[in-house]
Amino acid sequence: MANSVRYGILGCGMMGQEHLRNLALIDGAQVVAITEPDCEMQKRCAELVPDAQFFDTLDDMLNADLNLQALVIATPNYQHADQLLSLFERTTLPILVEKPVVSSLEHVSKIRAAAEKHPAPVWVAMEYRYMPPVAQFRKQLLDGDIGELKMLNIREHRFPFLEKVNDWNRFNHKTGGTLVEKCCHFFDLMRLLMQSDVKRVYASTGQDCNHLDERYDGETPDIIDNAFVVVDFENGQRACLDLNMFSEGSRYQEEICAIGPLAKLECFVPGPGRFWPTETLGAAPIPKVVLSPRNPKGPIEADIPVDDKLLDAGDHNGSTYYQHVGFFKAITENAKVDVTIEDGLKAVVIGLAAQHSATTGQAIELTDSGYSFK
Repeated sequence: MANSVRYGILGCGMMGQEHLRNLALIDGAQVVAITEPDCEMQKRCAELVPDAQFFDTLDDMLNADLNLQALVIATPNYQHADQLLSLFERTTLPILVEKPVVSSLEHVSKIRAAAEKHPAPVWVAMEYRYMPPVAQFRKQLLDGDIGELKMLNIREHRFPFLEKVNDWNRFNHKTGGTLVEKCCHFFDLMRLLMQSDVKRVYASTGQDCNHLDERYDGETPDIIDNAFVVVDFENGQRACLDLNMFSEGSRYQEEICAIGPLAKLECFVPGPGRFWPTETLGAAPIPKVVLSPRNPKGPIEADIPVDDKLLDAGDHNGSTYYQHVGFFKAITENAKVDVTIEDGLKAVVIGLAAQHSATTGQAIELTDSGYSFK
C-alpha cells in the first residue's frame, strides 16, 4: 500500500494494544499519538510504538500540531458516545470506534444524527465478521450451499471477563450489560448472515459463577455470565445465542451453525491461542468449516488456518488486521465502510432489548426503525 495514514489512538488498554500490533502490520499506517491516562498502559504502549506522543486527555491530543489523519477509539464502553459526539463536532477525521458504539439507548438518536453529518468514514469495530473461518462460513451461505437459511445458532463458551483498568467491565452501567458488551458482535453477525432486521428478542440470563466474590467500593459486580437469547427476524428467520462465560476448557470458543433445506453448515473457532495449554495438549486447534448435506449424507470438513503472524498480533483470529485493512482502504481509496454506524447502533439496540427482556421476563418488540424497542 503506497498511501500513508497518521493515526491517533484514544484508549490503549488491552484492545487498544491489539490495534497497535495490527496497525504495525499495515504498510503506511503510522501511530503518532496516543491518549491514555493510565501510566502502566502508557508504558506497555511505548514498547510497541516508541515514537508516538502520549497525552492524558483527548483535548491535549487534538490541540497538538500532529497532522492526524485518522482516529481509533478503544476506550471503555461508557466513554464511547460522548467521545464520538465530541469528535464529530471538533474534527472531520475518519474514525474507527470499538464496539459497542454506545452503551445506553439514550445516546442512539444523538449518535445517528451527528454521524449523518460527518464527512469522513466512520467504521464500527466488529471483529467477528473478519475471522477467516467466519468469512468462509458466510461465503458458503451466500453461495447457496445450504439453500435458503432458515435457522442460525451461535454458541460462545469461553473464559470470564478479563481484568481491565479499574475492572470497569464488571458493571452493567459501564458496559451496557454482557449482552451489549460481549454480544453485540453476535447480533451484528446475525443481521449480516440473515440479511434482515430483528423484530423480536427474548432472553433468559444468569449470573451464576463469575465475579461474585469481588467487591468494588462495596458493590458486587452485576454482569451476567450465561444466557440464551432467541431472536426473530422480519423475514421469518430465527436465530439463537447460547453464551457461557465459565467454560474456557472448550476446544472451540465459538461454534456457529446455519441450517437450510439442503444442508447444515458449521463453523468452529478456537479461543485466543495464549490461553491454550500447549505444554499438555499440544498445538492449538485449527478453525474449521463443516458442511453436512442431507443427500448424500457425509460431512465435508475444511481446515481454515490463520496466519501465525496475525494470531500473534491479537486475540481475534486475525480479524483485527483484516478490519484495519478495510478501514485503511476506506481512508486512502474511498472504499466502502463495511460496518457502519447504523450497523453498530442496531447491534447495540438488540443487546439492550435482550438485557431488558431478561429483566422483565417478556419478549421485547423492536420498533420499525430498529433503533429502539417497545
